Amino acid sequence: MNIIVIGGGAAGLMAAGTAAEQGARVTLLETNEKVGRKLFITGKGRCNVCNNCDAQTVLQNVPVNPRFLYSALGCFSPADVMTFFEMHGVPLKTERGNRVFPVSDKSADIIDALFTWIKRLGVTIVQKSAASLEIADGRVIGVHAGGKLYAADRVIIATGGASYPQTGSTGDGYRFAKQAGHTVVPPNPSLVPLVEAGDICRELMGLSLRNVQVTVFENNKKIFSDFGEMLFTHFGLSGPLILSASAHMRHFGSKEYRVEIDLKPALDEKTLDKRLLSDFDKHKNSDFINALGDLLPRKIIPVVVQMSGIAPHEKVNSITKVQRASLLHTLKHFQVVVSGKRPIAEAIVTTGGVNVREVSPKTMESKKCAGLHFAGEVLDVDAYTGGFNLQIAWSTGRLAGLSAAQEEEN
Repeated sequence: MNIIVIGGGAAGLMAAGTAAEQGARVTLLETNEKVGRKLFITGKGRCNVCNNCDAQTVLQNVPVNPRFLYSALGCFSPADVMTFFEMHGVPLKTERGNRVFPVSDKSADIIDALFTWIKRLGVTIVQKSAASLEIADGRVIGVHAGGKLYAADRVIIATGGASYPQTGSTGDGYRFAKQAGHTVVPPNPSLVPLVEAGDICRELMGLSLRNVQVTVFENNKKIFSDFGEMLFTHFGLSGPLILSASAHMRHFGSKEYRVEIDLKPALDEKTLDKRLLSDFDKHKNSDFINALGDLLPRKIIPVVVQMSGIAPHEKVNSITKVQRASLLHTLKHFQVVVSGKRPIAEAIVTTGGVNVREVSPKTMESKKCAGLHFAGEVLDVDAYTGGFNLQIAWSTGRLAGLSAAQEEEN
């Protein structure tokens, strides 16, 4: 069995190695000089390998087409992923939110383990860009790359989505899928920074907040809430919390979104009010704008003062209970109206891709073109942060590799 895998990312490496383990002759076409370019930057260079949870929890973190992944997760679960990497010499650890990382905190260790594995199994790596598929009588029979036709019994497309094009994810997989008769759900950015409608964030550019709660409202309906870190930028909001939130915001243009930040989530309103009274007593003869230094980062104070509606130079001892309530509301519901997401090139993952109704969930094989399989982000499945997107890559890559190598010729 002669198999070509297009794309040397997480899904492609897993598919190539798995097929080779089954005895197939495997050629991996990868544009970049080194495999795993996108893996190298995941988890801030630490590589959030997967999530230490059961398959059902993975599915709960996949907002788009989760049912399609039942067989793939049954074939290669989070526990299987962890066992795989530990067996290939990468000790793992589980952190907050059940996120799994290499003990070394180096994504290079994950890439090296996969590279060593596929080389040991005899996978041939060809540093060329796939140009098109060769299809005859409804079956894929090869791939054109670098002016040459590489013949194949099976082809696995694992090209990624359209996010981070500098890593090689340029959307080529969508073009190949269309060539084979597939429909492609238009790709959109997910896990991406947000653009503010106003200019509050520009004033706060560079300010990072830790241990805050972010809540997202879609047309005044709460759709997401979580604790963690975030960052104000010149265009809007970023940071881990915001990237997670963005995956839930899918209807810009038809719906309105706002983000509310609880600057003091550890304190309920009653406790925070007591804290304000205490601080006000300490600074009773000061101007209001000079009385919040013990409570807030210096950079955000002028904006909070403005939002509260209290004059910055009003003496603290003259602030009324009603005014204090307004300040309290601002601290617990710091509001940023969001107009959209940053471009797809800045997204961690892409939502959209090859329509999964046209792909067999049991084999990852195309229903439109015999011998053609798909794996990873090129498919219209994506997940929230926490290692779930890489889990999709490992599971679909494993299943595609097994199926491609084992299936009999039609």
